[in-house]
Amino acid sequence: MVLGIAQDAGYPQAGCEKRCCKPFWQGKTHRKLVASLALVDPAFGKAYLFDATPDFPTQLQRLRTQLHKSEPWLPDGIFLTHAHIGHYTGLMHLGREVMGTKDIPVFAMPKMRSFLSENGPWQQLIALANIRLSPLKKDTATVLRKGLQVFPILVPHRDEYSETVGFRIEHGNHKLLFIPDIDKWEKWNRSLSTELKTVQIALLDGTFFRNGELPNRDMSEVPHPFVVETMALLKNAPAQERKKVVFIHFNHTNPLLRDAEARKEVIQAGFGIAEELQLFHL
Repeated sequence: MVLGIAQDAGYPQAGCEKRCCKPFWQGKTHRKLVASLALVDPAFGKAYLFDATPDFPTQLQRLRTQLHKSEPWLPDGIFLTHAHIGHYTGLMHLGREVMGTKDIPVFAMPKMRSFLSENGPWQQLIALANIRLSPLKKDTATVLRKGLQVFPILVPHRDEYSETVGFRIEHGNHKLLFIPDIDKWEKWNRSLSTELKTVQIALLDGTFFRNGELPNRDMSEVPHPFVVETMALLKNAPAQERKKVVFIHFNHTNPLLRDAEARKEVIQAGFGIAEELQLFHL
């Protein structure tokens, strides 16, 4: 279940009154939550979050409502991709100032675990046993139950505080790839085309639509594969491969959030655009 589709700062972004966010302040469009997924296992009554975003309260409530859970209710675990603000800061709602939870499993890579353990206020979550850190190892399965497992996959990104991973979720022979952040596909030590052949769904970094989207700023400082670059990379792939790709993690400047022509360009090229509360069945 898609719980959010926006880049770390959400939509609208604080302090932005340009044409991208102005329609929201004028009451003409709707807020978009920060990119996050929920893995729901209805047969066993379990649910797991992928990233704890600044929109954690709303996303938790939406998930609870969709699952028809009575209060109090919390996810059975949280998988973290990396230490940029949109991907882990929602953990603050588990602390003593808010929910005061007990031993919520938080799955993280080694540098990410060190970052949480060595820096406040996150270390307090551990000291008070609000969360319990569970180790991840690259390309190694975390088995949630027989037939359901999660693999972290290292990807190149601006790793100031932690490594960055995407996740491959596997239920039997059905697989979903989730990579909300990556620098550029050519920097990855894997082939995107090859990876697509191994999965049925791929939710991929769609932060920026094209170069020049951030006026007066060098976009190489915030490298992401532009949506048009990803589409060009895969333009000769079979239609059944292209339709696996669903773009997510949109910056507030990205026209895919609001522009019909940009959305039409993506759809006509055979790709998908993530929507909040969208369901993918594994």
